[in-house]
Amino acid sequence: MKILRLPGEMHAVRDSLRGTPVVTGLVPTMGYLHEGHVSLLEAARERCDRVVMSLFVNPAQFRPDEDLDQYPRDEERDFAIAEKAGVDFVYAPDPEGVYPAGFATRVEVEGLTEVLCGDRQWRGREHFTGVTTVVSKLLNAVDPDFAFFGQKDAQQATVIARMAEDLEFRTEIVVLPTVRERDGLAMSSRNAYLSAPARERASAIWSALLETEALYPQEGLDAALAAGRHRLEAAGIRPEYFEARHPGTLDPAGDDPDQAILVAVAADVEGTRLIDNILIEPDRQARRK
Repeated sequence: MKILRLPGEMHAVRDSLRGTPVVTGLVPTMGYLHEGHVSLLEAARERCDRVVMSLFVNPAQFRPDEDLDQYPRDEERDFAIAEKAGVDFVYAPDPEGVYPAGFATRVEVEGLTEVLCGDRQWRGREHFTGVTTVVSKLLNAVDPDFAFFGQKDAQQATVIARMAEDLEFRTEIVVLPTVRERDGLAMSSRNAYLSAPARERASAIWSALLETEALYPQEGLDAALAAGRHRLEAAGIRPEYFEARHPGTLDPAGDDPDQAILVAVAADVEGTRLIDNILIEPDRQARRK
């Protein structure tokens, strides 16, 4: 495994791979790897001849009051995990390499970034502008055939897929299922912030999503969402949002069992912001009379 620190080094690798019959995969990460990241790396290894993992804590997607300085980091541990997973190259640039002096370009996706986590009440669309700007730079630097993302960040994956399509990147965006702890909590680097009691309470997030899925076919969407919110509140969690959206467009979902529905949630647990979602497919819904 080779570690690349400079954009020029990544460009040189990309140039060396061009013209060769190899399939390249990219797994973007902000480090502090967990089993969710490993599942993406392993999927990339199965599908691709060469695997690039980026490791970059992107300052452009943090608000001034967020946890950029406290965000968990353990680079040596991440390198060891990446190598065990079969990564060929780790692209780990410094912020100055990604955003050099005079950097003045922003990549924005409209429509998908003003709702859910993009609602200014919660984070604001500037978060997604930071994501799409850095991902566009990564796709340009690595030029992968595939880029792998997790379903836990469903809105982020939707925004990135739209950006890649609109800007005609040749990369196919692959979204893989969320990897969970035994109690259902979605794996996240930020789970490390949680105390044991908060960690136990946070498991109610997945329980609330499952209850919504179970009740929707019989009770209807509004009642199912209300039950999910009640499950969270009973655990002492007040969600920022707990909403049903159409996947792909993120438009508000109606009470239609013939349509797939994305139920998404964000909640603060002991000062740690957690997100999760469940995709309710039409074939998993029993028709109501």
